[in-house]
Amino acid sequence: MDKIMKAVPLEDYRIEIQTNSGISGIFDVKPYLNGSAFKELMNESYFRMVRPAHHGIAWPHGQDFSADTIIWDIQNARQCV
Repeated sequence: MDKIMKAVPLEDYRIEIQTNSGISGIFDVKPYLNGSAFKELMNESYFRMVRPAHHGIAWPHGQDFSADTIIWDIQNARQCV
């Protein structure tokens, strides 16, 4: 199972990601912000509190994304370009 090793918040609700297996890319959180669980992430200072956690990424109040979701999004975005 891949583990997120690096999660650097960027502008426009994006996060630079790197996994332990060498997968890297930009994870765009914007499509998820309409979900009630993720509304707090619209606060930019809170969004920037993202950290690698439990193989994925997480914020202090429990919002999280699994490595599987992040990797799928990164790889799918590359195919669309």
